[in-house]
Amino acid sequence: MGGESPAEKALILLRSRLCNPTYILKQFSDSPDSNYSKLKFTLSNSITDACNNSILLLGPRGCGKNAVLELVLSDLQVEHPDLISVIRLNGLLHSDDNCALKEIARQLCVEHQLSFSKMASSDDNSHFMIAMLRECGLAHKTIIFVLDEFDLFTQGKQRLLYSLLDALQSVTSQAVLIGVSCRLDADQLLEKRVRSRFSHRKLLFLPPSNVYLLRLMGDILSLPTDSSLPYEYAIAYNAKLQNILGDPRFTEIINKLSNADSSLDHFVRFLFRAVCYMDLDSGFLFIENFKTALLSIQRQPKLESLKDCSVLELYILVCMRRLEVKEQKSYNFNSIMKEYKGIHDSFQTSDFYAQNICLRAFEHLIKRDLICFTDNRGQSQSVKFRPVKLLLSSHELFQGLKSNSSCPAILQKLIDRES
Repeated sequence: MGGESPAEKALILLRSRLCNPTYILKQFSDSPDSNYSKLKFTLSNSITDACNNSILLLGPRGCGKNAVLELVLSDLQVEHPDLISVIRLNGLLHSDDNCALKEIARQLCVEHQLSFSKMASSDDNSHFMIAMLRECGLAHKTIIFVLDEFDLFTQGKQRLLYSLLDALQSVTSQAVLIGVSCRLDADQLLEKRVRSRFSHRKLLFLPPSNVYLLRLMGDILSLPTDSSLPYEYAIAYNAKLQNILGDPRFTEIINKLSNADSSLDHFVRFLFRAVCYMDLDSGFLFIENFKTALLSIQRQPKLESLKDCSVLELYILVCMRRLEVKEQKSYNFNSIMKEYKGIHDSFQTSDFYAQNICLRAFEHLIKRDLICFTDNRGQSQSVKFRPVKLLLSSHELFQGLKSNSSCPAILQKLIDRES
């Protein structure tokens, strides 16, 4: 450890930050208007004031609902170690009422060191849950029910939700129900009798804006000037980082990143890859590191398929693109073959194949989902006569031709001319 260079120490520090969800999420909790602050305030009041509550955390997948919830619960368990008991259910596993009640009874038994009976009926488990709520209420201990995939619990008769929310109406119980769902209308899925017992508290989680991502990136990737790292190196590194964040090219990279996937997990994976590409000789991050990271996490299955296409298959794709540029609204295999022959006659290429070989290449492109039939009508028709369309944009086709080592130069010229 002692022989590490400043760049290696900086790399270890940045990796440890990015691998620590608590560090990332703490950046979101500095504002009193943040969902972290609002959720913690609500749960703290429920614990200290002995009041029951129900709340929904809503937002698209990957926006940090569960991560923020776990951060709040871990903080509260440190602040009130003997006053909280957390019961976790997931709609993918426990949407059946009997299964859910059994799981609640099992977790309550584990939490309070009681013996759990696998043979207990659903009614027995329900009575046991209500009795435990009463006992915990008398002991001023709050039971927090976390229902992940909350919308799945609304299917069926909603007996579990009714039992839990009805128990929250009792002055002898002390509990909080937290539902987590990616459906923004999750509360509208509740039956009338269940909705009447729900407190209608909701927190909406949204993916962070690009402006906030840039600020967050600066906080995460900056080096401390009061650590074991050399002061001059940390100052120079931070100055270089600020130049990158202010570069319009970098803003374009962030726009592409968020357009593809705006979730926090995707953002953290992107940063981790960029950090791993850091130049250890200079000890600085460069904009090329972020470009490479973006390319490495972008899923491009079509471009990968184009890398393995034969020369004949590339000709067919280029012919289809040329027909689209000519605004030919409907075309089929025979139309493509006429275009293919036209290219051969104009440029006297050596890559000219018999029609039966071209048909096999054409069918192979259909199987690889690079082209498809425009509709399902005429399935009894010969493949040669059914209209088709290209499933590649001109940019994707251009990039695919560049990445294919077998691509003839004439195809590159033809695409350049059509673009």
